[in-house]
Amino acid sequence: MNTSNTINRRELLGGAATLTGGLAVPRSLLANTSDKLIQGKAEHVIAIWLGGGMGQVDTFDPKKKGDPKAKKPGSYYDSIETAVPGVQVCEHLKNLAPLMDRVTTVRTVHHEMIDEHAAATNRMHTGRPISGTVTYPSFGSLITHERGAADESAPPYVLIGYPNITRGPGFLGAQHGFLYLTNTSEGPAGLSRPDGITPARQFRREAFLAELRKNAHPTRDSRLLNYDAAIEQSLKLSGPGFNSAFQIDKEPASLRNLYGGEFGQRCLLSRRLVERGVRFIEVSHNLNFLNGAGWDVHNEGILNQHGLIQELDTAVATLITDLENKRLLDKTLIVITTEFGRPPEFDSNGGRGHQGTAFSCVLAGGGLKHRGAWGETDEISKKIVSDPVGVPDFFATAFAAVGVDYRKNLYDGDRPVPITDRGQPIAELFD
Repeated sequence: MNTSNTINRRELLGGAATLTGGLAVPRSLLANTSDKLIQGKAEHVIAIWLGGGMGQVDTFDPKKKGDPKAKKPGSYYDSIETAVPGVQVCEHLKNLAPLMDRVTTVRTVHHEMIDEHAAATNRMHTGRPISGTVTYPSFGSLITHERGAADESAPPYVLIGYPNITRGPGFLGAQHGFLYLTNTSEGPAGLSRPDGITPARQFRREAFLAELRKNAHPTRDSRLLNYDAAIEQSLKLSGPGFNSAFQIDKEPASLRNLYGGEFGQRCLLSRRLVERGVRFIEVSHNLNFLNGAGWDVHNEGILNQHGLIQELDTAVATLITDLENKRLLDKTLIVITTEFGRPPEFDSNGGRGHQGTAFSCVLAGGGLKHRGAWGETDEISKKIVSDPVGVPDFFATAFAAVGVDYRKNLYDGDRPVPITDRGQPIAELFD
């Protein structure tokens, strides 16, 4: 991985060849680094992760309908019009369709990771390929490293889903990691005191810990310092004040029903966490799948894909409306990502394989100048026709929306690491 702002020889030659062929190239290769820094005014990010690989041709970039039995490439479902003229979505996104003027589907995201889910998941969380020498920080850790929590009584970063190194802080250190929970009905187990630990007993424990620290030898070991910082944060958050954010049963039953099942309740919880000052929340949609395969719709897994799409539609549309009603939508960037897309062709059993050369990721709210869709793919959503957006460019757009300098270097020891691997934001989404 390159760690300077200089385009290496391979990228330069590749870019020249692409230009010679008359095709579009990523923004990051064409951008002038002296361009004015773009900075939005959003304060929070809710990142929704669709594990398995959401098929763009069956959701946010629909094309002419195909036929799996005849092996005719194309969309699996019919498409419908949206609030934005000329922008269509899949018929199962009927709740999002009238809200697409608050949304931009970036239809031309691309990377080279195709056949390996773990590598693609890492790529879409860190913005970079896996390195043998550097453990790169995740999207959430990068934003919270730069912005911190929006309220000192809240953690900067909460993950609603299973923990994984790809969501972690990498070389930034443990203090920039996440608080996580796997079930909205229980909250984060690490912050719940056992029944036998009374407030008085907790006070004695903290006093004993303070005495041990006072008599310990000073250290400069970053691992010990990071561990101490994590302990301090957990003690601060384990009281009833912050923990009340997880009591989603306090919400009106009518609103909870609008959000839907467990995935919807995660989205509702994310709104509550935004209100409490959490800067970045990742909401995972790769639990409790409705079709046994999730978004990885090979073979028969595609038969009930519509259930996943409908669940996503219900929860995200309600989240957008709920945030808007509470005047939080412009302050909150919603980001929907997945590890890659799906090709328009059908496999032997009517499902779809993997496609990294052109797929869709979604931005909503965040004070952006939305347009329903950005970029164009060909007639079957297999190739990019205009406005390609590399993963670093997509990251840079999200960073810019929340006021993070996407051009700066971070440091792994004394090694400079560009925060977005030279990505450039989609300037047209900003005023």
